[in-house]
Amino acid sequence: MGTPTAQRSRRARRPYPVRTVTTRSQCRPSVRFERLPAEVFHMILDRLSGLLFKRCTILLPTKDRLKFISSMFSQIPCFKLEECTAADCLGFYGYRVFLKTMISGWDEVEWHRVFNFLCSFTNLLPKIKMAVTGKPGVRWYLELQLRLFCRQVLLDPWSSKDTLFWLTRILKPWPVVLQARLLFILYGPLLPGSTLAWQGMVEREMSHSALWNLARVIVLLYSNLDLKDWTTDTMQTILEELIVLPEVWHMENVARLLVLCGNTVCYSILANKAHNGQLRQVSRLIVHIILVCEKDGYCMNSVVKMVHQVCQSFNNTSERFTFIQSLEDMFSEVTMEVYEFVTAGNHHEDMGQTLWSLVKSSAHFHAKFLHMFLKNE
Repeated sequence: MGTPTAQRSRRARRPYPVRTVTTRSQCRPSVRFERLPAEVFHMILDRLSGLLFKRCTILLPTKDRLKFISSMFSQIPCFKLEECTAADCLGFYGYRVFLKTMISGWDEVEWHRVFNFLCSFTNLLPKIKMAVTGKPGVRWYLELQLRLFCRQVLLDPWSSKDTLFWLTRILKPWPVVLQARLLFILYGPLLPGSTLAWQGMVEREMSHSALWNLARVIVLLYSNLDLKDWTTDTMQTILEELIVLPEVWHMENVARLLVLCGNTVCYSILANKAHNGQLRQVSRLIVHIILVCEKDGYCMNSVVKMVHQVCQSFNNTSERFTFIQSLEDMFSEVTMEVYEFVTAGNHHEDMGQTLWSLVKSSAHFHAKFLHMFLKNE
């Protein structure tokens, strides 16, 4: 048994039980994460989608959270612009998954802080400035990197409301002409070599699918004109700047973009031009919209209704007649231009097909237009 003194001595030497429960006030999450090697942290991002980090830093203010993210992300080249050369790198995807999980449920003020953090961490605004102020296509790799980062991290995977928030933050610091260039960098068509089709928009007809993303984002911006400092005039100006980058676009590309944007956007542009006295431009654009509808298989009824809307927007019968006469004259002018090109010995198969489509589109449009008036009698 031993003496009482010996028993007390053994009890004194017995270690106390290890505490297994830690309260929130005793938790030091940032210290634990700071000890992680960068590659382990990268694994956590990939496997846990940022949820672990969000829970472990729940007591920290946003500023401290972002500061810690910056210290860790700076060790991962795949999260930075122009630092990862792997063609199939999933770094921006991992960045987006982490970010989306991290800021879910945060209010708009905190989202603004996150955007400012992203700009600082990636040096985003100076890089955008280099891309939009230089000659289009010269810094093609920077253009592609900006497109990949903004689309994969901030724009594509989010809801329309969230995409609109990020997109307006990206566009807002720049004057309208540079906003137009930035929209093309982000959503313009790509060539097979993953470079932007700056000259392609000028020199040749682009496909429906090539222009789809650009049209989609224009519709998104048009549908949210209640935003502060974002008006119909702003969007019309951006569109006007867009269709002359880097030079005046092939007219069918302008028409196809407007057709993809839908009647609301299309009417807004046409009516604005018409009331500014640009009847020849409006007429030429309408003729090519009709041509695109014929080529791409769109219903001609919507074009007829839109032309009727533009016609009715004029103040009196004399102005309406002048508009209709301008449109008919332009049908003849464009048809003759294409016909003379084909008969001059320019053996261009696409132009021959365009002439045929132009004649058919004119017939279909006028048949629908006359039917509309006869039906209203």
